[in-house]
Amino acid sequence: MAVEVRKVETVYRGFVTLMVATLAGPDGTTFKREIEHHGRAACVLPYDPDARTALLVSLPRAPVIWVGGPQALIEAPAGMVEAGEDPPASVRREALEEAGVRLDVLELVGSPFSSPGFSAERVDLFLAAYSKADRVADGGGVEGEHENITVLEVSLDQLWAWVEAREIEDLKTLALVQALRIRRPELFGA
Repeated sequence: MAVEVRKVETVYRGFVTLMVATLAGPDGTTFKREIEHHGRAACVLPYDPDARTALLVSLPRAPVIWVGGPQALIEAPAGMVEAGEDPPASVRREALEEAGVRLDVLELVGSPFSSPGFSAERVDLFLAAYSKADRVADGGGVEGEHENITVLEVSLDQLWAWVEAREIEDLKTLALVQALRIRRPELFGA
């Protein structure tokens, strides 16, 4: 017998929904687990194969600051998949809003659960090549959303140095940089 969800109660509904699930184990014993749900997300690492650069964003994240982390986290552009969108459309929108880059061809890396111990969030991870001509806006986020985004265009060698120095602390970004290095090793190093 598998673990079975017996009941789910919503205890809070806002930007996130918090629930308490009652489950039954294989032996019939019941237990509770908290679930956080806010929908699906999508993330992309835009990279310029000719210039050997990547576009990232730096922005403050309240949970990170609260636990004593950096005042701004370096991340690949990402956001929530909105109603009526699919993950590729969402990630293209987010890349334009946050980094000012128009993306065409997306390469799916995977669709992992971001933190399965408590969250139902699944994040579609993409790589996407861009060129100088695709930098069509300033980026920085949507007016009025208080994202405080700074756009960073960094060399892939610098980005890898940040990975090695453990300065990339966002898991989705770390996974995408490693995927790019595995799939396109010729873009790194002299």
